[in-house]
Amino acid sequence: MKRSNYALGFAMALIGAMMFSAKAIYVKLVYRTEDIDAISMLALRMMFAVPFYIVTAVVLFRRADNVKLTARQWSWIAVLGFLGYYASSLLDFMGLAYITAGLERLILFLYPTFALLIGAIGFGKKISRIQWIALLIAYGGMIVAFAGDVQQQWDPGVITGSLLVLGCAVTYAFYIVGGGEIIPRVGSMKFTSYALCFAAIGIFVQYFVKHGTEVRHFSGHTYWLCFQMAIVSTVIPTFLTSEGIRKIGSGNTAIITSVGPVATIVQAYIFLDEPITWPQLGGTALVLAGVLLIGKNGKEKETAIKNER
Repeated sequence: MKRSNYALGFAMALIGAMMFSAKAIYVKLVYRTEDIDAISMLALRMMFAVPFYIVTAVVLFRRADNVKLTARQWSWIAVLGFLGYYASSLLDFMGLAYITAGLERLILFLYPTFALLIGAIGFGKKISRIQWIALLIAYGGMIVAFAGDVQQQWDPGVITGSLLVLGCAVTYAFYIVGGGEIIPRVGSMKFTSYALCFAAIGIFVQYFVKHGTEVRHFSGHTYWLCFQMAIVSTVIPTFLTSEGIRKIGSGNTAIITSVGPVATIVQAYIFLDEPITWPQLGGTALVLAGVLLIGKNGKEKETAIKNER
């Protein structure tokens, strides 16, 4: 792997994680603006996002060099789309109705642990020593940053919300690992476009089952927030993350994206008036140290490969 290729993949995964982290902020803002359920908000988000994926899918399908997918590949993409952007997103939106954006990020970003374990157990991937160290540093930082907040804001709803977001983390981990296996075969843009289209089918079906075909009206501010969520925290970062997985692998991508809680802390302070405490700052430093350790490890591997050649 060329140095520039790894650096680009690292940057894509990092930027994608930071843009994804804004999703929790948008969801909390919508809940503050409108009396809305999770599936309705998710349907609004996908209504604005899915046209981009449909256009991309059609363009890629019509390319002269397009390679048709096998039935097995179609099945994998459908399953991963449902897991990563339907089931996972729905659980996340439901959980955010009960817990803060900061706690949501803490629980959600347990998924790198699940992803590494799934990759090791299901696909025989070895977890390197440097990955374990980086993982421990990053999660140690997140525990330091949010432990105090969890104690201060504890109430019965926290249990429900935490379990819902934990389910989101597990399903997203399967998406990350599965994507790491199939993306190199079908291409990141094709995979992302098709997966999101399958996810949209599940979302819209559930919406119509629950609310019927009657047109529901929301405030203009709610539509605007959902539009921003669709573009800033869905369309752009999904392509960035998928390409990052293709370039540097699912394990490294999973750990690099642990920087997401750091971005959420800052955004929650700015847009939701959630305070930034000294434990959060200390935890932020540890998370960044873990992410930088992964970047350093990637460069060392590239240098070794280059010397062998």
